[in-house]
Amino acid sequence: MRKMILILFLMVSLVTFSQSEKVVGDYKITLGNKENHLIEYKLVLNRDHTFFFRAFTDIKKGIPPKVNTYGKGTWAFENNIVSFSADKTTDFNDKYTLDFNNTQARFVAKSPRDKTNRDIKTKLRFFKSNIFWMQRIDLFKE
Repeated sequence: MRKMILILFLMVSLVTFSQSEKVVGDYKITLGNKENHLIEYKLVLNRDHTFFFRAFTDIKKGIPPKVNTYGKGTWAFENNIVSFSADKTTDFNDKYTLDFNNTQARFVAKSPRDKTNRDIKTKLRFFKSNIFWMQRIDLFKE
């Protein structure tokens, strides 16, 4: 009986781990160009379920013209939804100011059952966030 419980536990752990593994990686989007206005968002999802986010804006007539904004915290993956959270005591300081609590994104990828030759880029589509400019942003996996 103990062996059966152990085998069942290992199978559930393996399936859960493999589901999260497909989400891990770097996601990015670049809007605009260097000559006029440039906005770059980069998100890194690590295997240990931590994340780092950088938003860079280069607005030529902005004050200040170049701004870097950062965020960090932890993430969880369930039912193709990535949920982000940040601890108020450890994930915030003078550099990391973005609050990713209550932020969620849908993981979009081509299904292994889809045998067509259409190209579907793997991405995270943010649909819920307290950061107003994060809603409806798509970050593509590099």
